Amino acid sequence: MLECNRSMRKKFMLMTRVFAVLLPVILLTVLLSQTVMALNTYVISDGDRVTIHTTYATDPAEVLSEAGFELNPDDFYTTQISSGKSEITIQRLQTVTIYLGQTQVKMQTYGETVASILNRAGITLTDDDAVSVQPNTNTRDGMTITVSRTQYVVETYDIEVPYETLYCYAPNLPEGQQVVLTKGVNGIAERTANVMYINGTEISRTPLSDKVTLEPVKEVIAIGSKAGADIQEMPETSLGMPIIGDGVIITPQGEVLNYSNAGVFTATAYHNTDPGCTIYTYIGTLCRVGAIAVDPKVIPLGTKMYIVSNDGRYIYGEAVAEDTGGSIKGNRIDLYFDSVPECIQFGIRDCTVYFLN
Repeated sequence: MLECNRSMRKKFMLMTRVFAVLLPVILLTVLLSQTVMALNTYVISDGDRVTIHTTYATDPAEVLSEAGFELNPDDFYTTQISSGKSEITIQRLQTVTIYLGQTQVKMQTYGETVASILNRAGITLTDDDAVSVQPNTNTRDGMTITVSRTQYVVETYDIEVPYETLYCYAPNLPEGQQVVLTKGVNGIAERTANVMYINGTEISRTPLSDKVTLEPVKEVIAIGSKAGADIQEMPETSLGMPIIGDGVIITPQGEVLNYSNAGVFTATAYHNTDPGCTIYTYIGTLCRVGAIAVDPKVIPLGTKMYIVSNDGRYIYGEAVAEDTGGSIKGNRIDLYFDSVPECIQFGIRDCTVYFLN
C-alpha cells in the first residue's frame, strides 16, 4: 500500500512539472491567436453608398463579399488607409449616352464630371450652348446628356415685294365693270436676316435689312360708273389726282393715257400779256392752257405730255410742245395759264413730265 502511494505521488509530481512547462506555451499560443484574429473596421464606398463593415477578414475581396457587395467583371476596387481606418473604394463601369442633335454617342467611364466626358467625346461647349445636366455634375451609370447647340447665322436671300392695287373712277365704263389697266407684278428685295439654329433646326429669323432690287409694278384697275356710281366710295386718290401706273395714266376724269417715259423738269408760268409774248405760239397756234414752251433740242415741238407738279399741288394735265422762249433752255418748260394771278401763284416748281405715246 505504501509502495502504491509512492508511485502515485511520483506520477502527480511529473504531471505537475509537465503542466508547468506547457502552461507558458499555451498562454503564448492563445495570445498569438487573439492578435491574429483581431477585428478590423473598413469604410466601403460604392458611389453614393457608404458602408462601415467590421470583420476579422483582411482580404479586401473577402471583406466586400461579407458586406454584400458584388462586382461585375469590368468593376474594380482600390484600398487605402486614412486616419487609421482601412478604406475600400469600388470603381464601377458606367455607360453614359450623349445626344448632340441627331447624333448619339455612348461613352464608358468610371466616374468623372459631365464637362470632362463631353470633352473626351470631342464636344466643346460655347456660351450659346445648352446642356441638360450641369457640367460640374458627376456622371452615373445610365445618365443621358443632351447638348443643344445654338448657332446664329447672318443669311441673305431674296423675298417678294407685293405690289399695290390702285383703283380709279372711270365714267366711260359701264357701272360696276372692272378693267385691269396695268397688271400688277411683285418686286424683289434682298433681305438680310439673323437666323437662329438649334442643332441645325431653324428656331427664329430676325430681319436686319431689306434692299429692293426690282421695284413692284402697281396694278391699276378702272371701275366703271357710267350710270352714276357713288364717287365717295372710290379711294380718295382717284378723285382729284391721276392714277399713274407702269406706262398708264388714269386721269381724274377717267381717261386712260399711255406714256413711254418720264422726266423731271423745272417749270415756270407765262401769259400772253407778258412782255415779248403774243397771242400765238412759235408754230402759229393760239396760246392756251395746254400749249407749253420747250427747248426743241430737249423736247421736240409737237410732243404730247402729261404734267404733274412734284409737290402734288398742280395737275397741269395734258400738254403739247408748241412754243419756245429765249430763256427756255435744257430741262426747263414754260406752262401757259389763263391769267397773270395764276402764273404768280404757280411760280417756279419741279414737275414730272410723262411723254405720251
